[in-house]
Amino acid sequence: MANMGAEIIAFIFTISGWILISSTIPTDYWKVSSVDGTVITTATFWSNLWKTCVTDSTGVSNCKDFPSMLALDAYIQVCRGLMISAVCLGFFGAILALVGMKCTKIGGSETTKARITCLCGLHFILSGICSLTACSLYAHRITSEFFDPLYVKQKFELGAALFIGWAGSVLSILGGFIFCFSMSEGFIIREYSYNGATSYISKRTKITKMGKNPATPQKNPPDQSSSGRQFERNAYV
Repeated sequence: MANMGAEIIAFIFTISGWILISSTIPTDYWKVSSVDGTVITTATFWSNLWKTCVTDSTGVSNCKDFPSMLALDAYIQVCRGLMISAVCLGFFGAILALVGMKCTKIGGSETTKARITCLCGLHFILSGICSLTACSLYAHRITSEFFDPLYVKQKFELGAALFIGWAGSVLSILGGFIFCFSMSEGFIIREYSYNGATSYISKRTKITKMGKNPATPQKNPPDQSSSGRQFERNAYV
């Protein structure tokens, strides 16, 4: 029962983390910069993995999509690939979790369900690592440009999407480890079954040896003297 409760907690963590990671991709504010006037903020610049925009003081936004994938900076392409990989791994991990959890009626024996649960945990761990790497790489680029005194272009700050991605990554990794640790009960059941089969074989072997008792009566060889006398009688006749 405790193992089933741990799997339910892990499922809640991983699904929550996967939803946060998935919501990070279309979120606008990966990096933010504002231009302040004397009284109010005159413009706000923000970007994500797909476009860059500017919002004026009246709330009107003008956005421009990145023109070409091949013309993008390398770190944006890497972040795109890592985030898409994280979403795909989390999706397949969720399917494996529904099959391998003990509270479901599919998946086969306890040992098979334990292996599926472990595989599910590995998927979520890899999903969290991919998302964590993408957000950290993007944040490193922002901070390195912000604190570089020789960088003369517009400087940005960390956006809300990065913090959402970090939170989702931590939940996915934590839930994945709980899934992996919950597989121990499946291997205990397998070891118990194996020991039971060994005991049965040993008992059967013992019974077979007891059946081959050397005290069993043996047949005596036929009497050769009676056969010889019968042959002599026939010869006289």
